[in-house]
Amino acid sequence: MSSAEQRFQIAVPDDAIALLRRKLADATFPDELDEAGWDYGVPLADVKRLADRWQTGYDWRKHEATLNELPMFTRDVDVDGFGVLNIHYVHQKSTVENAIPLLFVHGWPSSFVEGHKILPLLTASLPEHPSFHVVAPSLPSYGFSEGIRKKGFRGAQYAELLNKLMVSLGYTEYVTQGGDWGHMLTRITANRYGPKHVKAWHTNMLHAIPPPTIFGSPFQYLAHLVTPYTPREQASLARTEWFGSFGMGYFAEQTTAPQTIGYSLADSPVGLLAWIYEKLVLWTDNYDWDDDEVLTWMSVFWFSRAGPAASVRIYCELAKSGEIFGLPSDVPVPIGVSYFPQELVAVPRSWLKAWKNVVHISEHERGGHFAAYEQPQALVDDLRAMFGKGGPAAGVVPGNDGYS
Repeated sequence: MSSAEQRFQIAVPDDAIALLRRKLADATFPDELDEAGWDYGVPLADVKRLADRWQTGYDWRKHEATLNELPMFTRDVDVDGFGVLNIHYVHQKSTVENAIPLLFVHGWPSSFVEGHKILPLLTASLPEHPSFHVVAPSLPSYGFSEGIRKKGFRGAQYAELLNKLMVSLGYTEYVTQGGDWGHMLTRITANRYGPKHVKAWHTNMLHAIPPPTIFGSPFQYLAHLVTPYTPREQASLARTEWFGSFGMGYFAEQTTAPQTIGYSLADSPVGLLAWIYEKLVLWTDNYDWDDDEVLTWMSVFWFSRAGPAASVRIYCELAKSGEIFGLPSDVPVPIGVSYFPQELVAVPRSWLKAWKNVVHISEHERGGHFAAYEQPQALVDDLRAMFGKGGPAAGVVPGNDGYS
């Protein structure tokens, strides 16, 4: 069961801010090879600049006030076998009464902040586009949600929590969108709770879709062998190969020993900064990060309710369960896919034939892993096209077409 929601405002104690600044002032930095650039990891000059800004120039209170302009709430959600978890979420409602309920789920290294740019676009009341009621939770152990305290919190538990949250808000039928962990968790949720509750699933990251095999899909397999891939598909496969070969050091650590890296993340703001900033740069499509943008992302992790170490345990839990590379292939609802060129994992369009329910595919010229943040208008346009009048998933939520 879920309790009544409580309005939430971020209010980081002054002594927590002072402690962060002391730790930054006392930081010890490593040396660096001459002309190392990004060849060995995050450049020393970048980390020093950001750390100095975080200590002496960054105004958390200013950005805290901006975040507090979002309609944020908390609610207790009871997860079978794990008790009650107090969950933080943004609930941005449209003025359109029959707007489409949409669950947006972030990933790592991210938080609810990733979705804030799409909120005003999705909830806008425009005669030519559908409108959405958007729920953007902080996953357990992220942001201002309570941390998980017991081992074994895996896909089924995340799906139960997300579905219970939506139902508790009165959205017994809804659609979902997500990338990274948002992709995986909404995929599991759609598999377990669709089509009764989850009516459609949209993702901007394609993970764990294997190439066609001669035994599983012989006609697709033959096409895979003889049909040349487009330049865009070849580039996506090259990007995926690069990520698998050179971008997964963090993944090996977080799936096997999250507690070990957790000591650095919890005690050293510089360690946290370097660990996450690397991904913000290398996983995006040359996104022009403002230093204060970066530091707001970092501060939400640093000041998070469960602490930054808690956020990486999801990797270990879903690796142990086999769910990271063994996600359900049966998604019994309409599926939409957005391709962004610098996404970390992307597969050729032909591979999507293994999913019989794919109804909408779009490709973009720009964008990377954090699509909702990098290219908010493009992602929103895809959702509007999928769910709007004449779209392939129009009317999937009965009585909620998104138009006034």
